[in-house]
Amino acid sequence: MQLDQKIPFNRASLTRFAWLSIAAGAVTLLLKLLAYQLTGSVGLLSDALESVVNLVGAVMALCMLTLAAQAADEKHAFGHSKAEYFSSAVEGMLIVVAAIGIAYTAIERMLHPRPLEQVGLGLLVSVGASAVNFAVARILMKAGQQHHSITLEADSQHLMTDVWTSVGVIGGVGLVALTGWTVLDPIVALLVSANIVWTGTNLVRRSVDGLMDVVLPEEERALIEGVMAAYRERKVAFHALRTRQAASRRFISVHMLVPGDWTVHDAHHMAEDFEGDLHAALGDVLVTTHLEPIDDETSFNDIYEK
Repeated sequence: MQLDQKIPFNRASLTRFAWLSIAAGAVTLLLKLLAYQLTGSVGLLSDALESVVNLVGAVMALCMLTLAAQAADEKHAFGHSKAEYFSSAVEGMLIVVAAIGIAYTAIERMLHPRPLEQVGLGLLVSVGASAVNFAVARILMKAGQQHHSITLEADSQHLMTDVWTSVGVIGGVGLVALTGWTVLDPIVALLVSANIVWTGTNLVRRSVDGLMDVVLPEEERALIEGVMAAYRERKVAFHALRTRQAASRRFISVHMLVPGDWTVHDAHHMAEDFEGDLHAALGDVLVTTHLEPIDDETSFNDIYEK
């Protein structure tokens, strides 16, 4: 059996993106509170409340990225990368909580409407806050996809949710200013709340999948199958393929069956070649191969099968 544990990228360096998110959260929160103070818009208040959640989520992301970057130890032989799922799950739940708060505030304002003030200046401040969130969200998403970090992806989606919230709120406040229909302000806030719930539940679902060791995505499993197909032409067979992902780390385990008259030396080198080809196809992945003789019928027994 061979186990490749090479991890070329320093995961601790990802915390700099969390610090960027924290800074963005603090700046946008202040700007949106200012916009609310200027206008009195419940839509802008709901936008500011979501920024509070963004800031809390960014701090959580920093803590979990720091933990996930720790090396494997005696109690955690596979490392600490699953800690990232706790961060994304908490962010998802925080998003849902924010949505409930927004809906409550919107309904209260529908029952007790009031006119908006200094709309132009308030909207200008809110646009500035949205621009900051959009720029940081793009940076976080690129880094999250490049380094397989669900924490950064979750933080990015959280910020993009905030951007779309702001777009909706700005549109609603603008319509109020044009039409004088103050009821549009809380209606837009309710629509924003519904959109945020969808984003939050999706994040929680992805986090649960990761904690439950869901298999690798279909496109990555197809790459694995492509590599195995090439080795089947070299008299090698496979069974008991299992895959999983723990945030940034991906794991592949498979039984590799070779002709019984091969030497251990030849079989070992075939396994090394196979693992190398998986790395070439998938990038950073931990591969475990179990060698068995193909001409022994017991080799096809899989203890996990029923």
